[in-house]
Amino acid sequence: MSERFPSSVPPWRASLYAPVQRLMRWVLMPLLARVDVEGREHIPADGPFFLIPNHQSVLDPLIVQALCRRPVYSMTKSTQFTGRLMRWLLPRIGAFPVRRYRTDAQAVRTVLRLIEEGKGVGIYPEGERSWDGQLQPLRRGTIRVLLKAGVPIIPVGIAGSYDVWPRWSKRPRRCRVRLRYGAPIVFGAHADRLAREAALPAARKRLEAALRELIDETSGAREGDARVPDRSLPDAKERWA
Repeated sequence: MSERFPSSVPPWRASLYAPVQRLMRWVLMPLLARVDVEGREHIPADGPFFLIPNHQSVLDPLIVQALCRRPVYSMTKSTQFTGRLMRWLLPRIGAFPVRRYRTDAQAVRTVLRLIEEGKGVGIYPEGERSWDGQLQPLRRGTIRVLLKAGVPIIPVGIAGSYDVWPRWSKRPRRCRVRLRYGAPIVFGAHADRLAREAALPAARKRLEAALRELIDETSGAREGDARVPDRSLPDAKERWA
């Protein structure tokens, strides 16, 4: 099995995932945002899956990974792997590099290897953070990978992280963020390239629609104070756990 998709992910990968996840959940996130989360029951108890969140802020990976019940190995832009510290740290918290704006065969092999091993993989299908907080068109290359793998895809709607730290800002401000994991979407495996290309437009449209619906729901709930629990209150709907 390991010979099919040779990977750059080392055997000691994600060795610091759990302690760093706790640090993010209990220390960093409360400093930066008040976060409400729904839909974690949609995360499979076992087996491979994809998370595909919309991407409003540099904080999105922190929030998604801190609140997911299972480890998520995240595709991360290769420019983050600069300097000794980041090259050492990022693989140990489940990140692996991808070169943006081109086809990165090594990153694709890494994704398929992790899926074969039954892991969860996070991919931001817009390819980069939004400049205005709105959902951008999903990258065709990402859809091809999702179709080739054929495992459950969990869309994740994030609202409010753009207000905390937009792409154009140099510093964050503390705001409320709402995150919702959607129901799994399964297309089935499309091993043949022609089959993937034929299925791509409909799959892209369906995933974009699912993300837009989740974003609209989370945005509406976030704006209605009566419907959004405050983390500072004892009866908050769902605590980080």
